[in-house]
Amino acid sequence: MKKFKRIFKYLSYYKAKLATYSILTILGTVFGVFSLGMLAPFISLIVSDGENGTNDLIKSKAVGQSVSNILNDMMADHGKVYTLGAVCILIIILTFLKNICIYGSNVMSAPIRSSIVRHLRSDLYLKTLVLPIGFFTEQKKGDIISRMTNDVAEVDASVVSTLEGLIKDPLTILGYLIAMIVISPLLSIGLFILLPLTAVLIGRVSRLLKRQSKEMSEQLSVALSLIDETLSGMRVVKAFLAEKLLGQKFETVNDRMFNVRNKMARRRDLASPMTEVLGVIVLAAILFCGGLLAVKYKTLSGGDLLSYIAMFAIIINPAKSLSTAFFNMQRGGAALDRIEQLLNTPLVIEDNGRQELDFKHQIEFKNVSFGYDAEHLILKNINLTIPKGKTVALVGSSGAGKSTLADLVPRFHDVSQGELLIDGVNIKDYSLQSLRSHISIVTQEPILFNDSIKGNIALGKTDASDQEIQQAARIANAYQFIEKKEEGFDANIGDRGGKLSGGEKQRLTIARAVVKNPPILILDEATSSLDTESERLVQDAINKMMSNRTSLVIAHRLSTIRNADEIIVLQGGQIAERGNHEDLMAIPEGIYQRLVKIQAVK
Repeated sequence: MKKFKRIFKYLSYYKAKLATYSILTILGTVFGVFSLGMLAPFISLIVSDGENGTNDLIKSKAVGQSVSNILNDMMADHGKVYTLGAVCILIIILTFLKNICIYGSNVMSAPIRSSIVRHLRSDLYLKTLVLPIGFFTEQKKGDIISRMTNDVAEVDASVVSTLEGLIKDPLTILGYLIAMIVISPLLSIGLFILLPLTAVLIGRVSRLLKRQSKEMSEQLSVALSLIDETLSGMRVVKAFLAEKLLGQKFETVNDRMFNVRNKMARRRDLASPMTEVLGVIVLAAILFCGGLLAVKYKTLSGGDLLSYIAMFAIIINPAKSLSTAFFNMQRGGAALDRIEQLLNTPLVIEDNGRQELDFKHQIEFKNVSFGYDAEHLILKNINLTIPKGKTVALVGSSGAGKSTLADLVPRFHDVSQGELLIDGVNIKDYSLQSLRSHISIVTQEPILFNDSIKGNIALGKTDASDQEIQQAARIANAYQFIEKKEEGFDANIGDRGGKLSGGEKQRLTIARAVVKNPPILILDEATSSLDTESERLVQDAINKMMSNRTSLVIAHRLSTIRNADEIIVLQGGQIAERGNHEDLMAIPEGIYQRLVKIQAVK
């Protein structure tokens, strides 16, 4: 049960409701036991001789001595027919009270079940928001989506939906079993011998279900990843006639899911009929043994035997539900394991800082090295100072470590060796909220959301006024194309900004950075994927945005960073050259000089 610790934690939030639910369930069971127990005096009345009957009722163990005496007195005063009517009315009243309690318990349990799923979804989503960037580069997006959707749905269907049964069914079974022991201890001993044997058989079948469920979740993750890649790269798929290849890949995964699902269904569906067959076998044994006790040994009355059998018949359904719940818990346990893996992923970036950043002087890389593991360093011994208000550009071949170096400033990664300081204070001593509120980033690939233009621009400052949003759009050279749209700033831009051109999307990301109004800018190849006209508009917007701000610029097009205060040339994760444009061009056979000549920068 250790794996369900999180579910029990969520349940602890609703102790009062759980207590009420349990009380109502117990009351429902008690009323149900007494309603079936009344069958014993009813049968005794039917088979008794004479108008006033005999003393058979006094011998009934199903309702106890006190109730038997009351019914005996009633029959003596009013006759058998009157007493029969009273017994029937009492059965109706008890059954009505039983169902009122069951309804009340269901009303209490429904919001608890829904809340558990809500908590689980929220925890998963909030966990993904705080996980480090490195986690998402190592994990398949489809696998993460599968854990947040399919696995949560699986837990909802197989674990949360059975929690009610795990409380109600055992209480129901226990209540009726106690009554059955009171009626016939000897018959119940045989029952307790047979029931564990049936539980062992059910347990053997259910153990394989968890393994198959885990395999099913893994295959679904592969399918979701393939679907995501296909939808994202549909132009490439069609251009390279890859429909058949991808179709075959998907069919392979789909067939695996089909086979695993069928195996799971066979084992799951075996739970209920197996329990019923085993229950009938046990019932037949009870009928035979109880008949012997009633007919041959005279230690059990016919009425008590009927009540005993009726109570056993009642517990068959809860027992079937409990066995099905056990199967489902095994199946859902695999999904819960995958969810727990994500929720228990360690936070490499710890937000333990207490200081608030008030950027005044400089950003300093002091003997900084970084690698995802100690043996393979991406950056090695970087020493770099970026004074406030200055622009530093990072250039170099792909894989030189430019983006990784820039990612250290907002703490997307933490340095492996050395220190990264802002105003002489290690950035780990600043809270993440304070640090990142001072930074805006414009990436090579515009990241936009399926929202309005206004919503995307105001992402980093949700309380921005319409005037601030419009001013940011003007600075980003985006105001003109926005005004041409019928809905203006309220126009929806579609999934990932699909309704906009590349240049329009990039200008929106610049407007988003502007409206945040940060003192530090990180520009990661913001114009490298644009056409000439769009590049001119975007570069003009960038130049306006960089005014009076501290900027760290990553550029492949060297023409965009000629006026940088300092240019850092990275090679193999180390600083190979540094200086302004003129200084670097003066280095004979220099790396920067060679890159400039390749791009024919004039």
